[in-house]
Amino acid sequence: MKFRKTALALASGATVLALLSGCAGTSATTDSTKPVTQAEIDKAMNTPTTLTFWTWVPDIQNEVNLFEKKYPKIKVKVVNTTGGAQHYPKLRAALKAGKGVPDVAQMEYDYIPSFTQTKSLLNLEPYGAGKLKSEYVDWVWNQVANSSGVWGIPQDSGPLGTLYRDDIFTQAGLHGSPATWDDFAKAAAEVKSKTGAYITDLPGNDMFQMISFFWQAGAKPFSYDGKKTVGVDLDSATDQKVVAYWQDLIDKNLVATDPDFTDAYYQGLAQNKYASWLVAAWGPVFLQGTVKSTSGKWRAGNIPQWTAGANVSGNWGGSSDAVMAATKNPIAAYELAKFINNDESSTLMLANKQFLFPTTKATLSDPAFVDQKSEFYGGQQVNKFFAGVSNTVDKKFEWLPYMDYVNSSYTSTLGKAIANHGDLKAALAAWQQQVVNYGKQQGFTVK
Repeated sequence: MKFRKTALALASGATVLALLSGCAGTSATTDSTKPVTQAEIDKAMNTPTTLTFWTWVPDIQNEVNLFEKKYPKIKVKVVNTTGGAQHYPKLRAALKAGKGVPDVAQMEYDYIPSFTQTKSLLNLEPYGAGKLKSEYVDWVWNQVANSSGVWGIPQDSGPLGTLYRDDIFTQAGLHGSPATWDDFAKAAAEVKSKTGAYITDLPGNDMFQMISFFWQAGAKPFSYDGKKTVGVDLDSATDQKVVAYWQDLIDKNLVATDPDFTDAYYQGLAQNKYASWLVAAWGPVFLQGTVKSTSGKWRAGNIPQWTAGANVSGNWGGSSDAVMAATKNPIAAYELAKFINNDESSTLMLANKQFLFPTTKATLSDPAFVDQKSEFYGGQQVNKFFAGVSNTVDKKFEWLPYMDYVNSSYTSTLGKAIANHGDLKAALAAWQQQVVNYGKQQGFTVK
């Protein structure tokens, strides 16, 4: 499961502790917009320096070793924080205390606004980050950059697809993954009647899967101006369409609603309970390590489309490496974040050794990544397939600066309704109202 750390952290729902108060970072360079010169970079990278790097990526010391080999004067202390449930509370506590703040910290895309809101992240634009834009997939770059600056270097992502059991689908008379959501609903009935399996599982404990469905449908549930105005549109017509679709399948008992990433869930995957998994690009390797007994039976396909002939995906997961505003070594810290996530040797290692789905165009087209054939998926080139999916993700999607609360609110509203087979539309409206009320309580103007 080590390759799914980012996704685990996404689903963790860390506490809202010190979210909007008492954790602003301080640095003499924080507000600087003057571009750093090459002479300044050369000097910094040849000055003995020790950086602290907080991350949950296993074995990232290997990529750090590459960095230290290139810059022998710079030493990096890697601290594995084990993921979001521990990572963000520790980070906020250090910021509030004003000591022990790392130079570089792993930062999921949905968490960036909460840390820029408290001025805890260094704007990387003056250090040359803006020049990297063309090297990354467009929608991924939009997750770390806005009109105010660049707040992290993308590390991994999770474009959405379908992993399905070819044997179960064949038994049900299906050939490949359903092209549209209408086809998926019809296939659900066929799978259930002919095999006894559920076509998939819709867990009530995983907000980010549901948000990925919203994203793929074209919804824009959140917006944030980087200051004190947010937009909350969870109860839009598009979101209502999505939950109504799933309501119908739940009411007909054609999809399971089991909590995901539990022992019972893994057993369900292994024992033919679920015929497919609507999941991100990190899913193939995770599945391969979880249900080895089903090797050769799985295939990868596109996520179903709302419009026949369309080719649009969403995203579930992903993170960046951000430089904290409190760092005393901003140039070296930026160069570390950049190297790990931009150097071709490092990014290929992240993809092939730690199984983080790439964000750079170079790695997404590198034969050493995309040409691999997977025996687990019947010899399919799954990396190449998802590399193509990455180019179909809607380019514009924003987050609120209090996604911790949004997640916990989901659990008690829409997530609860899914688990209990309740009224999803009513729960969606309740979720909307709770998120709006919370934003107002925190002093935001909510539109």
